[in-house]
Amino acid sequence: MNINDQPFTRVGFVVAWWLLFPHSDTQSNMAAVGSVVNTLTSLWRQQCARTCLPHLFVCISFTGSILKETGLVTESYFSNSKNVLNLYFVKVSWGWTIVLLLPFISYSNLYNRSYTFVLRRLTSLLVATLIWYTCTWAFFYIEDITGSCYESDTKQVIFGDITTKAACRKEGFIWEGFDISGHSFILAYSSLVIVEEMVPMLHIPQSYRKIFLDCLYIALNAIVAIWIWMFLCTSVYFHDIIDKVLGTLCGILGWYLTYVFWYPMPFSPGLPPQQKQHA
Repeated sequence: MNINDQPFTRVGFVVAWWLLFPHSDTQSNMAAVGSVVNTLTSLWRQQCARTCLPHLFVCISFTGSILKETGLVTESYFSNSKNVLNLYFVKVSWGWTIVLLLPFISYSNLYNRSYTFVLRRLTSLLVATLIWYTCTWAFFYIEDITGSCYESDTKQVIFGDITTKAACRKEGFIWEGFDISGHSFILAYSSLVIVEEMVPMLHIPQSYRKIFLDCLYIALNAIVAIWIWMFLCTSVYFHDIIDKVLGTLCGILGWYLTYVFWYPMPFSPGLPPQQKQHA
């Protein structure tokens, strides 16, 4: 079997080589990075890779929830919420998304376009942040108004001034309410936004690309892979099925209302440059 016929194998081979031989000459490193980018762009040029992503999240959410309820999936490192990916990536997932997308949009959208266009496109991050904040706040609010505080041992309801999850946990008690999965929401929403914003890379000629842009593109793809993996872990290890499905649907709805419904309109942040716009 030829390694060049397997895109994921080729990416892994190049990355492994780069890690094992970090002191090789700069030109070789740039060529290795370029090879990874070319492989990734070949993958995302397949239309189904992007259009099927929302459906993939719904399927994972349902299937993972069923596996959780049946108990077919045994506990693992990722069933512990203190795993490294959850603590240092998922917990600050929107921060990772913004930190990587801000320079990527600024540079990738500038090809054959004006600075005014780039500034307009950057407002999409403001819109996305507003959606993230609003949904996150709504999830916390719903959990507060639908929940009650219980003693840890007796499970008896505690009446009094404790009316929020934060206050309940501060006192060392347990809060139980309608907990829409924020993880399912943010991991699905962030992945869909990143995949949309990576589209310009499919049409930018290699002569324009610099190592900085290539590295950002690889990092964004790595983040999407982490988000999908952690979304799967959330589905099979945490929350009830209704919590995860609602969180997932909220993420998909946020993406749909912006990139599918609003952004194609004139008075909007606009869509990322497509192939015909780069011609």
